[in-house]
Formats: sequence, structure tokens, C-alpha cells
Amino acid sequence: MNSTRLFQLCRAGYLALVLMLSAWFINKGITGEYSLVFTAMWIIPLFFPLKGIIQGKPYTYAWASYIICMYMLHGLTLLYVTEKYFVFALVEVILLGALLIGFPFYARIRGKELGLGLKKKKK
Repeated sequence: MNSTRLFQLCRAGYLALVLMLSAWFINKGITGEYSLVFTAMWIIPLFFPLKGIIQGKPYTYAWASYIICMYMLHGLTLLYVTEKYFVFALVEVILLGALLIGFPFYARIRGKELGLGLKKKKK
């Protein structure tokens, strides 16, 4: 199986997530619902893996899943506690769910293509 298509889907999904959540948190910061520090605390972690995701580095895709988990908690909480933002929260959760499945698969497939992996101990 070739990793090219999965790479394109994961990269596009992550960029969509970054744009969507940045717009969400910046809007909340501008309207005064969130402080600027709180807004920055939510936006900045999205940019940590961005370079490696754009470049298609399997290791970045593997550890970026951990960062995505924080946003999944945000989406699930928002989905549960509000009716006003239900559609936004549903889109966020679906997108994050797809990325939480796609990222590890891409990392594994691309890692195999590149010959990366854990070395087995010799007995």
C-alpha cells in the first residue's frame, strides 16, 4: 500500500483543523470569552508538529497524535455541554477522529517504506 494518498488526506485534514480551531479560539479571544493567554495556550500547540506534517515525516505523525488528543477532549466536552455550538463540535470531533486513525497508519506505512522501525534484540 502506498502512503501518498493517506499523506495528502492527513495533511489536508490537519491544515483544516489548524485553521478551524485557530479561527474558533481567536474569535473567542476577540469577543472576550477567553483571555489572550488562554487563547494562545490553545493555539500554539497546534503549530508544534506543523512543519513535520507538511513535510510528511512519519515520526512527527506518530507523536502529533498525542497533541490531537487534547483537542479531542475539547471537542467532546463542547459536544456534551452546549447545544449552541453542536455542529462545530461535531465537525471537530469527526475531523479529529479521522486524524487519530490516519496519523498512526500513515506513520506506520511510511516508516516501512523508508525502512524505519524498532530494531529487534538478538538473543
